[in-house]
Amino acid sequence: MDYTIRPIAEADNIVIAQVIRRVFIELGAPTTGTAYADPVLDRLSTVYDKEGTTYFVVESKGEVIGGAGIAPLDGGIANVCELQKMYFSPEARGRGIGTELMQKCLDTARQFGYSQCYIETLDSMLAAQKLYTKTGFKYLDAPLGDTGHNSCQVWMLKDL
Repeated sequence: MDYTIRPIAEADNIVIAQVIRRVFIELGAPTTGTAYADPVLDRLSTVYDKEGTTYFVVESKGEVIGGAGIAPLDGGIANVCELQKMYFSPEARGRGIGTELMQKCLDTARQFGYSQCYIETLDSMLAAQKLYTKTGFKYLDAPLGDTGHNSCQVWMLKDL
């Protein structure tokens, strides 16, 4: 599969929001207390247009098929970022795209000066957890910061 990883553009906002929401529906995941219900989901290009933030989309044949971003951890320590809104359409999964996108996000986080990266997910998202542990994330016993994602039961941290 030919694809490109690039920074999000305003024209990508609605499409990536749809990709993210479709994943939640597909997996039967909670739509409250998760990224599905984030009030900023339909305008990610403006949310990630601040210092210390970035969001990348994966594009294949002119179609956005996934994405992920880095931002400071809300209510967290200054040098800790959060890997946010990493979701893929079914056709993008199992092809190594997630590993490549995660590495791009983590490299960017290091360039921004973060020393740790936090992520939270649902206990049912086992493929995501497998990717995170493969990349060096370690499980935590409790959440960090104040993300507003109170339906997430899995919290992880990685030293950068």
